[in-house]
Amino acid sequence: MHLNPYGEYAVLLAASLANDWPADRAGIEARTREFGMTQPFPDAPPDHTQTRSVIDDWLTVVDAPDERTRAEVLNAQMAAVTAYPRLSDHDDEGWHLHYRDYGHSLPHVLAAVISVGTALHLTTRGMHRLSRCAAGEAPGDSCSAVVVDITRNGRQRYCSVRCANRAAVRRHRARHA
Repeated sequence: MHLNPYGEYAVLLAASLANDWPADRAGIEARTREFGMTQPFPDAPPDHTQTRSVIDDWLTVVDAPDERTRAEVLNAQMAAVTAYPRLSDHDDEGWHLHYRDYGHSLPHVLAAVISVGTALHLTTRGMHRLSRCAAGEAPGDSCSAVVVDITRNGRQRYCSVRCANRAAVRRHRARHA
């Protein structure tokens, strides 16, 4: 079975990069492998900096104030980097779709994969399923990690069990103060 890297995996990759930025290009490429991307990327000196720009642009989708703005920003990002869909069997692992041309740089490929993956994630699971950690809303808490909600009920608000537990303790203490 060949998994579609354009759905939740692309969004989880983007969130992983946003929440824990790699120190160098090799770290970015290693992270793409962790999330199922196998195609090699041509090496270019500005890849690390340009990929950071891709992630920063993607964060404007995460931080969009409403669904319509989120859709407009994401549409602009897809229009800037996507190509017509094409069938590929680059690793002899079975035919699958790519929404990008071959031979592009790492940042360009990630911009295409992440934008299309985010669009698929939001349209199939719900436009509300991408946000910042709700723990950051509490006074004194500065967590701003990206949350990609892949839960069944669509109610994930925290980036981790740790942030959820800290918020629960704060609520408990506030009720019993």
